[in-house]
Amino acid sequence: MERFNSLRAVALPIAQPNFDTDQILPARFLQKPRAQNFGEFLFRDLRQRRDGTENPDFVLNKPAYRAARIVLAEANFGCGSSREHAVWALYDYGIRAVIAPSMGDIFVSNAAKNGLLTIALPETVVAGMMEAVLAEPGLQMEVDLEAQSVTVKGARYGFEIDPYRKRCLLSGLDELGYTLTQLDKIEAFERDYR
Repeated sequence: MERFNSLRAVALPIAQPNFDTDQILPARFLQKPRAQNFGEFLFRDLRQRRDGTENPDFVLNKPAYRAARIVLAEANFGCGSSREHAVWALYDYGIRAVIAPSMGDIFVSNAAKNGLLTIALPETVVAGMMEAVLAEPGLQMEVDLEAQSVTVKGARYGFEIDPYRKRCLLSGLDELGYTLTQLDKIEAFERDYR
């Protein structure tokens, strides 16, 4: 997992509430091995027409957003089924943060385990950010995990994050990697327990 400290990047506006995991990654791609690049399947049914050609109306296909590394979404992003593959698709495409008023609980859990930062901000704040990003395609936002802030056009907004998730993201550790950092304490406990 990559370490996450700060990021300045283009924000991709997903101006639709209840954007579910099947829209992020269609179910037919779930059988692929993790080693495969899931990024090429991100938003597949929205990015491509039935004949396989690119849908020019989908936001990620617009030149200003192709290099996006932040998703800015409406309420309940990542709802639906509990597929970790949706997070893999976002991460493999290059997305490192998702900002929304709310997200599916399982999506948030899967994101934390795979190095994707999720940030919940008030709906009015996200609506203002969405307005700015839609008005200025290619607008960059800055996410600072250490300071727990998001900056857009000079306006700075704080966010909350679980300290354990923050530590893992800052260190680039998944759950197993974190557990291994505690090995000396685990071994000491086992010695004392005997």
